Amino acid sequence: MTSSGTAVVTLPTQTQIVITREFDAPRHLVWKAYTTPELIQRWWSGERGEVTKAEVDLRVDGTWRYVMVANGGFEVGFHGEFREIVPNERLVTTEVYDTGPGSESVDEWMAPLITTTFTEVDGRTTMTQVTDCPSAEVRDMIVESGMEAGMQESMDALERVAITLA
Repeated sequence: MTSSGTAVVTLPTQTQIVITREFDAPRHLVWKAYTTPELIQRWWSGERGEVTKAEVDLRVDGTWRYVMVANGGFEVGFHGEFREIVPNERLVTTEVYDTGPGSESVDEWMAPLITTTFTEVDGRTTMTQVTDCPSAEVRDMIVESGMEAGMQESMDALERVAITLA
């Protein structure tokens, strides 16, 4: 399966990444798929592997962690903290890449802050993610990591999961 590539990525400032994606599903279903561990396991890895862990403590100051075994056999993980939650509308989190051994020493204060909003018009949801990075170097590292291809696959899978919830 190939990605529809319908998410739009822009770099409006030296420290921001903005991703906008429309889904053919109402926002409460996109929200549910986006925040429910069993559903995250169905979409987060896109076509790049298998999610082995999706932990979500969906409350302010709660944490989240997703881990996948990539198709190449290596483990990839991300974690963060929920800073703001408005159900079905807005989610603000930090995001830290788990770098493997030694990842415990990653400076959490350097974590990008991601604000995700969900808006609905006529049963379709637009999800906008604004990633505020602590520096241009961090933003560029994220962009240059090849994140867009995997993100496109994940967003396509998220839409498929949300549609199945109807």
